[in-house]
Amino acid sequence: MAKPLKVGIIGGGIGGVATAVALSQRGIDYHLFERAAEFGEVGAGIQMTPNAVKVIKAFGAWDALNKIGFLPEALVGRNWDTAEETFRMPLKSDCPRLYGAEFFHVHRADLHHLLADMVDRNKVTFSIRCTGVSQTGDKAVAHFDDGSTFEADLIIGADGVRSVVRHALFGDDDPKFTGHMCYRAVVPFDSPPNFVAPEASFWLGPNSHIVTYYVNSGKAVNIVAVHETEKWVEESWNARSTKEELLADFQGWHTNIQQLFDRVDDVYRWGLFDRDPMETWSKDRITLLGDAAHPMLPFLSQGAAMAIEDAYVLAKALAALPDQIPNALQQYEKERLPRTARVQLEARERGKTYHLSSKEAQAKRDAEYREQQKKDPHAGGIKANWVYAYNATDFEPVV
Repeated sequence: MAKPLKVGIIGGGIGGVATAVALSQRGIDYHLFERAAEFGEVGAGIQMTPNAVKVIKAFGAWDALNKIGFLPEALVGRNWDTAEETFRMPLKSDCPRLYGAEFFHVHRADLHHLLADMVDRNKVTFSIRCTGVSQTGDKAVAHFDDGSTFEADLIIGADGVRSVVRHALFGDDDPKFTGHMCYRAVVPFDSPPNFVAPEASFWLGPNSHIVTYYVNSGKAVNIVAVHETEKWVEESWNARSTKEELLADFQGWHTNIQQLFDRVDDVYRWGLFDRDPMETWSKDRITLLGDAAHPMLPFLSQGAAMAIEDAYVLAKALAALPDQIPNALQQYEKERLPRTARVQLEARERGKTYHLSSKEAQAKRDAEYREQQKKDPHAGGIKANWVYAYNATDFEPVV
């Protein structure tokens, strides 16, 4: 009989808490370390696509997600100044039938709270920063800024795009600034305004695009506005911007966008940095998960979803092979690396497709969208049906 596993999780973001939930569900002992004083996420919206919702269901948290989420009618492409539709993918009516789960819009903080509520607080240490990791024999060790260490059978780095664990394992990866910066804002409403449809609206314009959708059970609208810039912008979730900067970068866009932006109070912005897919995430008894393993541009809205999928697959592999951790990690990577690499690369490609600058290129793209729409709305538009169809809960480790 295999001895019980002990796992250390570095990072308490969505990937970290999802991993804690997944390990707990499989009866695997864990301890999570988070540098903040408490669980919390910067306020912004998140698209919980069917592939992620399938895992949330497996966690037994679908009812909780349904309470905090909003079910959009469709995912729609629109022209930046005329609002003309270029594609429409039905979501509310089609996703359960086609993909086996719903498509929700949620507030990131609400999703984080939902998962964190399933984590045993006795297995969490706050206000502690990981400074590195090491290995000795059949143990992995996490080192912290207060001089303490934590020894475990496995250490998981779920510590985000500037991962200390990744750096310790693989050195600098030199992320490249893409020339894109992103504004984020959430605008509360007492009742849904007539200038924001109950959809995920993708407004495509020259060198820019905007995504709007409802969160907080329909009580607020989330804004993601991506703009190309020659100025370097820091890679930070909580760098402040202003409504004036936002309006200036999207001057001349459709009146519905102007009306929405006029109601913005708090605006955040950050630079989008790109990294190439890795060939491996693991060394012996230390591995990576979520943004630490495969940071991606937000153009397919899959950052959190990939971390949630990772968590489920990794926990299942460890539960099946508790006394063969290197084998379990190999199977985790075999299942996850090709998928996350494809999402990374296709998200990069969407950044180019959405931002065509010449009217001729835009017209050609939009004509292709309309042709695809006639054949199959789910295979056209942002072309994400293959993302949504995947089911992490189907993964079966080879024992």
